[in-house]
Parts: sequence; C-alpha cells; structure tokens
Amino acid sequence: MKLKNWLITWYQIYMKPTIKLKTQIKYEYIINKHLIPKLGEYELDELNITLLQSFFIDKIKTGNIKTNGPLSVNSVLGIYSLLKLAINDANEFRITDKLDISKVKLPTKIEKDINVYTIEEQKKLISYCLNSKKNSYLGIIICLYTGIRLGELLALEWEDINFTNQTITINKTSFTISKNGKDRAYINAPKTKTSNRIIPIPSKLLVLLINYHKESSSKYIISTKDGKIVENRAYQKTFQSIQRKCDINPRNFHTLRHTFATRALESGMDVKTLSEILGHKSPVITLNTYSHSLLKYKIEMMNESGNLLN
Repeated sequence: MKLKNWLITWYQIYMKPTIKLKTQIKYEYIINKHLIPKLGEYELDELNITLLQSFFIDKIKTGNIKTNGPLSVNSVLGIYSLLKLAINDANEFRITDKLDISKVKLPTKIEKDINVYTIEEQKKLISYCLNSKKNSYLGIIICLYTGIRLGELLALEWEDINFTNQTITINKTSFTISKNGKDRAYINAPKTKTSNRIIPIPSKLLVLLINYHKESSSKYIISTKDGKIVENRAYQKTFQSIQRKCDINPRNFHTLRHTFATRALESGMDVKTLSEILGHKSPVITLNTYSHSLLKYKIEMMNESGNLLN
C-alpha cells in the first residue's frame, strides 16, 4: 500500500471521528500539503529512516509552502508527530513491517519567550479601553484580569457569567477557518479538559460587566455591531491597532494572558491556584512557564535565609 492511500484511510477512519474540527483542519493540511506531495507515492515498505531523515531535513531548510524558505522547528515537529502516529498504527495493524520512526533525529522544540507588559503599559491599555466608546474593547480588560485566551473570550456568552457568584464559566472556544479568502469563526470545546473551568471575577471587573450587560443586545459578551461572534483575526487586528495608539510596542494577544499570570504571581497568588485559573494541566506547567516571574520572590527568600549571616 502506498503511503498516500494509508494516510487517507487512516485519517478518515481512525482519526477524523475522534478529533476536534480545528485539529482536523490541521491534520488535513499536513497530509495534503506536506506528506503526500513528497512521500505519498512511496510504498509503506519502501519507507526507511534515511529517507525520512532526508525528508525532514528538507522541510527544515525549504519546507515553508508560502516562501519556499525554512519551516519553523515547531511546524516540522507537528508534521513528524502526525506521521509517527500514522506509521505506528500501520505497524500495529501489521500493514507494514515494523518501522521505528522515532530513530529520526530532529531539532529540539523551541520554547517561545514570554512577553509581559510593564505596569505602565498595562495602565495605558486599561485607560484607553475604558475611555473608548467601543464596548468591545472591554474584552482586553477581561483578559488582563482573568487570563483567559482569545478564543475563550470571543466564545463567551452572557449566560456564562454568574453575576451572583461573581464567576465566569469557560466551556468553549472559538477559532478561525479561512475558505475562499474569507475568514469564518467556529465554536468548539476548549483546548483541554482542564480548560473547562470556573474563574472568579475581580469585583471592579464585575462592575464593568454589569454596566456593559445593560447595554448589550447580543448573546456574546464581545460581538459585532449586528450581535454576531467576532472573528479571531479581526479582534487581533483591533488589538494591534490599540497598542499602536497607546504608543506600545505591539505584541501578540497572548501577552495579555502572560501579563495576568505574572501580576498574579507578583501579588502573591500561589501557583496551584493560578494553574487552575489558567486551565493548565498541572502546576508544573505554570511553574515552568512563569518561573521568570518568581525572580523577585526568590531574591526575597534568599535574602531572608541569609539573615543569619553576620
């Protein structure tokens, strides 16, 4: 069986029914744009480590489909992960001889640097959004003081707010699909099981939400003028524009989440509580992600432990 035939069969029967729509789109893109054009005509039994190693080296050097330039390490690792799943299942089902794809050598995943707004920059954003006549800008303040992701924000409905208990329930997320040059927003389940969570609302933010709720005619907290869901890329563009108007060096939307986490740690919030609010799988992830934010705390503790030194 040729690899392209196995990939199509494997995806349609074993993967597609079990994964979310956003993951389906990602897998289909990798299969159709990366794997089948280069490896599809090979028989499964023709695949070997040397061939696959060469394939991934080429992807690293010239794998970017838009530019024919280098493909990011993380994107290459995504292609590898999918192919590994498909090959391992082919081995398991005895469709091919055992091929240990794990012997392919790849670069280590590159962890992105954590970007955080300074307190002054944060104040500028808050002031601009509060003084604006555009109610949709409230979303930026919501993210700054709850740490929710962009997709979680845009999927939020008023029924997800419990004004009595002062909580926000996160149980869905939005994402964008581009078809025929047009972007369209879709709603899906959250990123992981732990992304389903209930977040306490700070009292001052609650007041803003109550006032905004009185003016809103949409079921979505952040909506278009006609009450529909806002598309992710559109809101990102709005956010970039706001930063420029505030004379702030533009960062991506996730910086709001990182800033919330950093300020929470700086104010003394324990890591386990923060981990649950962020929807991380474990406090270890939170610690590894925001260890830089604990430097001030580390210095204080080291100075305290050194007080015995005379």
